[in-house]
Amino acid sequence: MTRNESINEPLNPYARWFMLLWLLAVVIASGFRLAKEPTYREQIEEWHQQRLESLRSENGWLNLAGLYWLKEGVNAVGADPGNDLMFPGGKAPDQLGTFRLTGGEVTFEAAPGQVVQVDGQPVLATKTIFAASQTKPVVLSHGSLRWFVIKRGNRYAIRLRDLESPFLKEFTGIERFPVNEAYRVKARVERPDKPRTIPILDITGQTNQQPLIGTLVFELEGKTHRLDAVGEGGRLFLLFGDETNSHDTYGSGRFLYADMPGADGLTTLDFNKSINPPCAFTPYATCPLPPKQNKLAIAIPAGEKRYGDH
Repeated sequence: MTRNESINEPLNPYARWFMLLWLLAVVIASGFRLAKEPTYREQIEEWHQQRLESLRSENGWLNLAGLYWLKEGVNAVGADPGNDLMFPGGKAPDQLGTFRLTGGEVTFEAAPGQVVQVDGQPVLATKTIFAASQTKPVVLSHGSLRWFVIKRGNRYAIRLRDLESPFLKEFTGIERFPVNEAYRVKARVERPDKPRTIPILDITGQTNQQPLIGTLVFELEGKTHRLDAVGEGGRLFLLFGDETNSHDTYGSGRFLYADMPGADGLTTLDFNKSINPPCAFTPYATCPLPPKQNKLAIAIPAGEKRYGDH
C-alpha cells in the first residue's frame, strides 16, 4: 500500500464515533463558557423589572381607587352622593348595595337588579365578606371595580381597585440611583432575649404593636448602624429613613426586605432594592412609618427615588 492510499483510507467506525463525541464535547464546553452568570447589575435590573410588573398587576398599588371607612351598622354604597360610601361615577350605579358592620363582621348585599360577583358568581343574598375566622379577603367585583375589607387597628374600611385606573395609564417607571454594590452589606441579626413588640405608626394615626424579629447591625461608611426588623411573608421587613428623604427619596422613608438570617446569624441588606412605600403611588394606601430608631443619620443614595406627589 502506498502512502497516499493509506491517507485516503476511510476512518473505521470507532474512530468516527470518537471524533463525533469529541466535537460534541467541544460544542457543549463552548456553550457553558458563553452562558455566563448574570452580573450583579443585571440581577438588580431583573429584580427591578419584576418590581414594576408587581406594581402594574391586579393586586398592585397602581390601581387603588378609593378607601372608605365603615361605620357600625348600615353603609349604603353607590355613585349617588347621598350614599354613605360614594364609588366613582361612571364605574358604579347610583345604588350598588349595602355594607353592614356588626361587631367586627362585615356583610354585603347587592341592590335590586345590580350584578356584583365573587369569584365569577353573582351575589344573590347577603354575603359575609369579612370575619375573624376568614383566612383571606373576599373580593367582590362590578365591571372594572374590585373591593374588599381591610382592618387597621380597631377600624374597618373598604379598599377599592379600578383595573382601568388612570394611575396605571400614567405610570412609566421609577427613577433610581445608579446601582452601587457598596450599598450591599452583610448584617448581623441580634435576636431579642425574650419576645417583644415595637410600635409602628401609620399615616392614619393608628399605632400597631409588631413583633420584633431582630435588630440588624451593619457597617456602612466606616460606622456601625442598627435597624429594627419585623416580619412579613417569611422575610425581614425594614422601614427606614435616611438623609435622602428630605430631597431625593420619599419624605417619610422607604421599605426594604431581606432574607431571614442563616445559621451564622447573618443576612444581606441590599439598599439597591430600597423601594417607595405604597403611599408614593396612591392616596388610598395606609402606609406604616419608620420607627424613630430606624432613622439613619447618613444618606443612602441607592434604590428608588421619590415618585409622584402623593
